[in-house]
Amino acid sequence: MSLFRVKYLIFFFILVSVFSFFNIIYSYYFNLYLNLKAYYFSLFPSLIIGLLFYKIKEVDRKPSIFEKILTVFLGYLLIPVILSLPFYFSIYNLTFLNSIFESVSGFTSTGFTIFDNLKHVDQGLILWRSSIQWIGGLYLLFSIIFLIDIFDDSLKKSLTNFLSFNSSEVLKQTIKIFLLYSSLSIIIFLILNIIDIRVFNSLNLAMTIISSGGFLPRNELSSILINNTQIIIFSFLMLVSFFSIFFIYNLIFLRNKNLNFFYEDIHLFFYLIVTVSIFFIFFSFDNNFTYSFLSLVSSISNIGFSLENGQENLSFIYLILVIIGGSFFSTSSGLRFLKIYSLTKYSLNQILSFSKPKNIFMNRLAFSRINFDFKEINKYFLTIVIFIISLFILTSLLTFSSMDFEYSFKLAILTLMNTVNSSVYGVSEIDFKSLHFLTKYFLIFFMIIGRIEVISLLIIAKKFLFKY
Repeated sequence: MSLFRVKYLIFFFILVSVFSFFNIIYSYYFNLYLNLKAYYFSLFPSLIIGLLFYKIKEVDRKPSIFEKILTVFLGYLLIPVILSLPFYFSIYNLTFLNSIFESVSGFTSTGFTIFDNLKHVDQGLILWRSSIQWIGGLYLLFSIIFLIDIFDDSLKKSLTNFLSFNSSEVLKQTIKIFLLYSSLSIIIFLILNIIDIRVFNSLNLAMTIISSGGFLPRNELSSILINNTQIIIFSFLMLVSFFSIFFIYNLIFLRNKNLNFFYEDIHLFFYLIVTVSIFFIFFSFDNNFTYSFLSLVSSISNIGFSLENGQENLSFIYLILVIIGGSFFSTSSGLRFLKIYSLTKYSLNQILSFSKPKNIFMNRLAFSRINFDFKEINKYFLTIVIFIISLFILTSLLTFSSMDFEYSFKLAILTLMNTVNSSVYGVSEIDFKSLHFLTKYFLIFFMIIGRIEVISLLIIAKKFLFKY
C-alpha cells in the first residue's frame, strides 16, 4: 500500500463519518426513523478505514505523479462504496449496483439518479444524496492541488507564485480551499433562505450548487423556484461553481493585486457576457428570458438544471456550453474554457504566421503576462483528443445497449462532463434504474473518467505501456 499515498484519503473518510453522524442526529431530531440504521453502516466503516489508513507507514520520499494519480483514482473507487451503504441498507430495496450508481453519480457531481419519484424518499436520504455531492466537490478541489504537478505553469500561476508545491504549500492551499468551500456553502444557503426558499430545500441546493452537482430535493426545480426573483438569484448563485473558488478570496484578501491571479476569471467574465448577450439577442423568442438564462448558466457551470421543456431546439448549443466548461480551479467539469481559448489562439497564430511570415505573433494570454508554450498546447490538444475518443467509445457502448443514437450521444456528453440529464438537453426521461447492468457499469466508469483530469490517463498509459 506504500505505492498509494493513502493518508491523503484519511480526511475524506473522516468527513464521511461526520456527515453520517449528522444524518443520524438529523433523523433523530425530526423523527425520521425509516432509514436511521442505514447511516450507521457508513459511519463505522468510514471511521475504521480512516484509522487503518492512518496506521499505514509510508515511505519517506516524495511521491511520483503516477502514485498521486492512482491515489486519487483509488479514492473515486473506495469512497463511493462507503457512501452507497445507506442506499443499499435503506427501506427502498435497492440493489448494490443501483446504490453504487447513485453514490458515484453524486460523488462525481453528475446527478443521474435511479429514484423516479423523490416524494417517496424520506428527507434523511435526500439530505444524504446532497452530502455526497458536497464531499465529492471538495474531493475534486483537493485532487487538483494534489495533482498540481501535471498541470501547466500558467494555470499554477493563477493559484500561487510557487511553481511547485512542497508539503507545507499543499497543506496551506487545502486548508484555504476547505474554508472557502464551507464558507461559500453557508453563504449560498443563507441567500436561498432570504429569497423565501424552504430551509430544507435551501440546504440541499446549497450543497448542490457549490459542488456543481445535479441532485435536487424535489422532482422538479419549478416546484422550488416559483417566481422570477428566485430564478434570477438562483442563476447567479450557480456562477459560484463557474468561476474559480479563489476568485472572491483574491478580490478581498490579496494584498498585491497580481493580475496573473485573476486572468482566468477575467476571461470567463467576458465569455459569460458575450454568451448571455448572444442568447438575449438571438434566442430570446419569448418574454421569459429568465428561463433561458438559468439554462445557460447551469450549462456553463456543468450543473444542468432547467425549468421548462420548450428549449429542446437549443439543446445542441447548451451541450456545446457544457463541453466548454468553466474555471480550472472550480467544481465544474468540461474541457475548460481557457484551454480551448489558448488552443484556438495558438492555431490562429500558426495560420497567420504562414500567411504573413515577416510578422511576429505572441502566444500570450490576454489580461496577463503569461505566455503558453508548445508543450502546453500539446496537452490541450491531447485533452480534446482523449475526450473525442471517450465520447466515441461511450456513445458506441450506449448504442449497442439498444439506446437511440441521439440519446446515446447526448448522454455520453453529459456523462463525461458530469452534467445532469435535464429536459433542456432532451434526455430527461431516461430511466436509469431500468438500464442494463453493463450500461450502468459503463456510465459509472466514464463518470469517474470525466472527473479525473484526462491528461492523467496518458500518464497511466505511459506507465503501463511504455518503459522509461
